[in-house]
Amino acid sequence: MARPWLHLCICLQIPGFCTNLLLVQTPENILAQTNSKTEILCELKKEHTGVYWYRWSQERQNFEFLVFSSLLGKATYGTNISQDKFSVHGGSSHNSYSLHISNLHASDNGTYYCSVSQSSQLLLGSRTRLGVVDVLPVPRKTTRAPFSKKPVRCVTKRKAYSKKGACSPLVWVPLAASILVLLLSLVPIAHRFYRLRRRLWLRIHRQ
Repeated sequence: MARPWLHLCICLQIPGFCTNLLLVQTPENILAQTNSKTEILCELKKEHTGVYWYRWSQERQNFEFLVFSSLLGKATYGTNISQDKFSVHGGSSHNSYSLHISNLHASDNGTYYCSVSQSSQLLLGSRTRLGVVDVLPVPRKTTRAPFSKKPVRCVTKRKAYSKKGACSPLVWVPLAASILVLLLSLVPIAHRFYRLRRRLWLRIHRQ
């Protein structure tokens, strides 16, 4: 276990220098709540003898070995690493491994890497950033404003119309005047009709 660790330290002089697309980790980012648990999946596209898991802490500025899982399923843990907290589960085809982390706390914040050994060098996975918070942020709900029909207003512009018809004074004032003229023209006709009716009534009664 000592030799791969020494080569890893040399490799990490340039951050991300030895990351390899042959080891793909998902998800890329995890935001979890305190005292909960999470899982990191590592898919391998090359032959290997086992998978190493490491954690880089930006706050402590150190790269820590967590656990090594062999093809036979045997796990070897790093110094002061709790077996109750970290566990590795491998697939039947040995091309995928998942790191399970339980009882999360702020000390678990960091960037996690799966890796395999090749030619006395460790190739790192695509990395997974883990952040642990006391309270998860509440997602914002997008609400639409209720649809309201605006009242139709009459305007003084020329040829102003509403959905129900014209409401401009330029339209209804001449219309009202026409109706008034029509009513006035009916008054003489009504008067003549009244006089004619009265003559007929008198003529009938005289006979």
